Amino acid sequence: MSRLDMSDGAASGTLRAMARIRAPELVGRGWVGAPHDTTLASLRGRFVLLDFWTFCCINCLHVVEELRPVEKRWQRELSVVGVHSPKFSHEADPTALADAVLRYGIEHPVLDDSDMVTWQAYAAKAWPTLVLIDPEGFIVGRYAGEGHAHAIEAVLDELVPRARAAGTLREDDRVPLPPEPSHAGLLFPTSILDLGDSLLVSDTAHHQLALLDSDGERMLARVGSGERGLRDGCAEESQLNEPQGLCRLPDDVAAAAGYDVVVADTFNHALRGLRLSDMTLRTIAGNGRAWTLHDRDSLSSPWDVTWWRDRVWVAMAGIHQLWTFDPGTGQTQPSAGTRVEGLHDGSLPRAWFAQPSGLATASGDSRRLWVVDAETSALRWVEDDQVHTAVGTGLFDFGFRDGDARSARLQHPLGATVLADGSVALADTYNGAVRRFDPATALMTTLATGLAEPTQLIAGREGLLVVESAAHRLVAVPWDSRAGATDEAEHSERPPTAIPPGDLDLVVLFTPPPRQCLDDRYGAPTRLSVSATPPALLRSGQGTSADLTRRLSIDAAVDGGVLHVSASAASCEEAAHEGTGADDCRRSVAVPGAACHLHQQDWGIPVVIDAQASSLLTLALGAAVAPGQGASIDQPAS
Repeated sequence: MSRLDMSDGAASGTLRAMARIRAPELVGRGWVGAPHDTTLASLRGRFVLLDFWTFCCINCLHVVEELRPVEKRWQRELSVVGVHSPKFSHEADPTALADAVLRYGIEHPVLDDSDMVTWQAYAAKAWPTLVLIDPEGFIVGRYAGEGHAHAIEAVLDELVPRARAAGTLREDDRVPLPPEPSHAGLLFPTSILDLGDSLLVSDTAHHQLALLDSDGERMLARVGSGERGLRDGCAEESQLNEPQGLCRLPDDVAAAAGYDVVVADTFNHALRGLRLSDMTLRTIAGNGRAWTLHDRDSLSSPWDVTWWRDRVWVAMAGIHQLWTFDPGTGQTQPSAGTRVEGLHDGSLPRAWFAQPSGLATASGDSRRLWVVDAETSALRWVEDDQVHTAVGTGLFDFGFRDGDARSARLQHPLGATVLADGSVALADTYNGAVRRFDPATALMTTLATGLAEPTQLIAGREGLLVVESAAHRLVAVPWDSRAGATDEAEHSERPPTAIPPGDLDLVVLFTPPPRQCLDDRYGAPTRLSVSATPPALLRSGQGTSADLTRRLSIDAAVDGGVLHVSASAASCEEAAHEGTGADDCRRSVAVPGAACHLHQQDWGIPVVIDAQASSLLTLALGAAVAPGQGASIDQPAS
């Protein structure tokens, strides 16, 4: 299989000219929303944007949201094609993939790249990765991470007229996937809250909240119009965007705040307040924009919320942190995590999380906050301002195993609740199971299996009431239920990158989009942070700096591990562009009040040590290729 390797070029300069590179063909097990024999050749004459994603990845879901207006604006010239290259074994299930396409409202074709053949052909190193292909089948841009929709539009603004003038562009209307049959009940619900005489459920894919009777059988009311959006108001007029976590405030706090329930409105990047007396909804934090460092009012995919230590604690999945929200002042602030994605215990400001997705506390217990860390398949807890790990070992380790906490394994869990005896019941989502962890004995057991993506659970009168998301229902698990795990411990099959012992030059490629320049109004416009698991893998080169290049020293005595690389670059529309070089762009003055952009990506790169490996590791944060230029990509083999 041919490989593409962006292995030369400056980090933020003009890419060197070379022969144009043709995009490798799309190869996979099948398609969702397209004929089985769909090929790049069949799309010739249109621009094609490949979106490498996996449905566990919050950053990938951000990109799905970012691309919606791009698809709409360029529907006559551009075909967006998802390439689903799975991280977890559950994601390789074609039924689970089809469910994910429906759950997230994806209207473009998705290639089932279950064996990661196309992933390897394009040398992808991160989820998400975007590759732009021109109407003649040549690569004209490559991007990793979030925040690139505006960059892709800027490239299309330049290249579409050229292709039209050259007669290479075939324009026709995009045909979206046919709508699925509507669900009269719930559609991929995710969270549940016991209100005493009724149940409040996040009806996530309907973009609504559903009020059910105490048995969960009868629909009493809905909040939200059912259309994706951010609008406050009464139950029928308000809008949400894939709401998830729910938290009821203490009565005195609710009376002062004017609302009773805090809702994690995930893809509105907002917290909403629901007043139960009249079912009105209002925005209490967030502004509908994904978090950036200089936007103090922005949040990033809040996934769950809970009341602890006189605050609402928020699982801020999008940036791998825990935040707090004060209903009295309306203020939010980061409270734990560095934004580096990984598993690292320690003090709240220094700990690492990986897509925290579930929070749980015992009623009246201000001592311990349990955290479900989805991407590390881990159960963590916060106590005395320190983060600890009960179960889980790292980003690429998962499984389905009971027993001692050190050997027990989960697979992308999303929810938890604390039981009366102090044990924690877990929605082990990708294992389709309900698990129980006992802190007193440090043992993991399995209560139920065979569930369709359970996401949250609460204790009821006769047992646990579980949100079975992919079955669109609530299901009861009796207290005396017992089941067995499969005793599997797995490791992600993502192909590792070979690096040499000794010196390794790391280069992150970034060029500002057309008609933009690096934005230094808030300090250095670029940032690079490097660390490793285990830390001993790096003898030197770890830390944070403004340069997008770094010389690392790799310890030959360490067999391998994970390189954690985080890079960002800020760009802004320029007032006048007097040249074509990066230096000219950097000297330009940004338009006052212009909407500026943050490009960012976290790479967790599994590596193996190989003395024959290249001493240059290049990652593309954002690199567009001008006509007649390549992107330092090796010519694919025939």
